[in-house]
Amino acid sequence: MDPIIIFALLVLGAGTGFLAGLLGIGGGMILVPFILAILSAQGIATGVGLKLAVATSLATIVFTSISSVRAHHKHGAVQWATFALLAPGIFVGSLLGAQWAARIDPKIVGGLFAAFLVFSATEMFLNRKPKPGRELPGKVGSFGAGGIVGLMAAFVGAGGGFASVPFMLWCNVKMHNAVATSAALGLPIAVAGTVGYLLAPALSSAPTGTIGLVYLPAVFTLALTSVFTAPLGAKTAHSLPTGSLKKIFAVMLYLLAGYMVWKVLVA
Repeated sequence: MDPIIIFALLVLGAGTGFLAGLLGIGGGMILVPFILAILSAQGIATGVGLKLAVATSLATIVFTSISSVRAHHKHGAVQWATFALLAPGIFVGSLLGAQWAARIDPKIVGGLFAAFLVFSATEMFLNRKPKPGRELPGKVGSFGAGGIVGLMAAFVGAGGGFASVPFMLWCNVKMHNAVATSAALGLPIAVAGTVGYLLAPALSSAPTGTIGLVYLPAVFTLALTSVFTAPLGAKTAHSLPTGSLKKIFAVMLYLLAGYMVWKVLVA
């Protein structure tokens, strides 16, 4: 790769790693557009580049998530019981989502996701409280909820925090715990999605170093910096009051909704 592209990927990895630790998100909403721009600069067609960017984003989140969750675990914020309830459905949903992404009309999927994100962001920004007695559903309900989160994450190449955090808040999980647990849940999402994309049919126009739909040189370059900045983001998250963290997360959801609309238009 060109030295300028390598530098851009290192900076991009640093920024997304920090956000992953801060908000419990994988950073796909930032990674995908920039990876697409880098691939386009190399002469890759937009349709092909978008698929490669989504797959490469998920593969990068594997490394970022491990670094982020270690930092949150040190603060004792990860609710591992909640992780155990949601992770199986998330893993299955992510694996299937990576396989189905190319077969579903992106306009329908993107529109539904954007509407969900705007709704969740508004609820969070206004700090509306869930019913006091509401808790996470049982094993079957949690598997279904996790499956939906996994599907959505695989479609957009993100870590799923944009869906798992609002869901956990709706179930009366505290904000800091929701962010930390979401960081942990990003790992099965990323692993399953990456496996699905690695097994996807290769594209003849993909750049050298691509396996399936995953552009490995970009993955490893991004991970070089993201694994170091994710713990910094986690440390910052635990120093912020809940209200401020909610508002920051809500803004990120609005931006992600805009990104989904952009993705639909590009596709």
